[in-house]
Amino acid sequence: MSCPAPAPWLASPTRPGDMGATWRGPGWARLALCLAGLVLSLYAMHVKAARARDRDYRALCDVGTAISCSRVFSSRWGQGFGLVEPLLGRDSVFNQSNSIFGCIFYTLQLLLGCLRARWASVLLVLSSLVSLAGSVYLAWILFFVLYDFCFVCITTYAINVGLMMLSFREVRGPQSKVKGH
Repeated sequence: MSCPAPAPWLASPTRPGDMGATWRGPGWARLALCLAGLVLSLYAMHVKAARARDRDYRALCDVGTAISCSRVFSSRWGQGFGLVEPLLGRDSVFNQSNSIFGCIFYTLQLLLGCLRARWASVLLVLSSLVSLAGSVYLAWILFFVLYDFCFVCITTYAINVGLMMLSFREVRGPQSKVKGH
């Protein structure tokens, strides 16, 4: 009986500084989730900017008074998760629209998903866990503080759960099959 070949992301670096990473496709599921998250983040950025220019702006995702994404995006929790301004001040470089953080996150997930390396897989899991914690926090704000429902927000939370599942599956690597069963 021969031992299976080691996973490619466990291979030692071939050149100094490359940390053993090789490029690959991110997979259709990660690509679809990241692109959907990126599009929704860009849409949220557009809605927030349009609402800042015109208080009467009505986005496609504004269905009623209790279902309004523009109200959510324009709330104090729509920028810096509502945490940056009280901690670091209004002028902090980190006090950005949540959609900016979303664009960065989905781009990072896509790029790390294209790398075959153990460290990239670990970073995928860690960033997914941070996004999931942020999703739970923002969902709580959405439902119990703002008393609102936001289709864009809920969809991004679902995308973040999907990316976390993909990341955990990837960090575990391929499961070896037991012969004879």
